[in-house]
Amino acid sequence: MKKLVSICLLALLAGSLMAQEPAVERPQRTPEEEALKQTMRLTRELGIKDSVRFDTIYKMHLKYARSRQQGLTRAENLARLQAIYKELELLLTPEEYNRFMNHPAEQPRHPRGANALMPAKQGPRTTPPPTTQQ
Repeated sequence: MKKLVSICLLALLAGSLMAQEPAVERPQRTPEEEALKQTMRLTRELGIKDSVRFDTIYKMHLKYARSRQQGLTRAENLARLQAIYKELELLLTPEEYNRFMNHPAEQPRHPRGANALMPAKQGPRTTPPPTTQQ
């Protein structure tokens, strides 16, 4: 009887170990990919079409993307962000910099709450919700 119980426990333990999926690690972007992504997003949001300014902003993003990979402390990351803002203030026109600084935060990708299943850009309902009869 003890042998049967121990075999069952062993089978359950082995099954639970096999059922776990390995942790999926997200591939890390290179500094060049990260800088290009940031530059493309910034130029798209601000409507920058000048290739010289694009290259200048890309080089700035590349410099800071490389420094970010060095495992900086929290204080060093804050100083890096402040340096990025100061450099962008010099590279952008005052109007572009103001738009950049006052850009609304992005919507969360996975909203929670009552409206989580509704599409983001759906307007208010025009018909009343269905009522349930008791």
